[in-house]
Amino acid sequence: MKDLRTIIRNVPDFPKPGVVFRDITTLLADPQATRDAADAITEPYKAAGVDVVVGIESRGFIFGSLVAERLGVAFAPVRKPGKLPAGKIEETYDLEYGTDTIEMHIDAVKPGQKVLMVDDLLATGGTMAAACRLVERLGGEVVGCTFVIELSFLQGRRKLDGRNTFALVDYDSE
Repeated sequence: MKDLRTIIRNVPDFPKPGVVFRDITTLLADPQATRDAADAITEPYKAAGVDVVVGIESRGFIFGSLVAERLGVAFAPVRKPGKLPAGKIEETYDLEYGTDTIEMHIDAVKPGQKVLMVDDLLATGGTMAAACRLVERLGGEVVGCTFVIELSFLQGRRKLDGRNTFALVDYDSE
């Protein structure tokens, strides 16, 4: 597998000064690197008995769909408010300054199903933790959280309550 750090674009001062944005569009432009990344974030969960993969808006949809296809299971999206057309539940969570909310269809996960959570990046962990709570409110069992990138200096794993978590590429500083 290629070194993904050489493929992921670093965009300084985006979305605000002092932040280095890890842009996966360059990874997605490389079909082999995309395949390798999807394989690698799927591998730790192949024997976990996953029934459903949940991907978080929006880049989590890309990798979540690829992981679901590799596992031969259903895919379910977690979206921003007002984007899902049928019955849904929501979860509000804290941000550095304020709150945010995500939603999921009420029939996306059935009680007892094993669920793998997927997103492109783990930063502070708030969105993934809220998505895990949505799944658990529906009766699902979160078997793991998998990411392409982790910004470990932000300590997002702490919000995931010791969940089985995997990240392919770790940036331990900005």
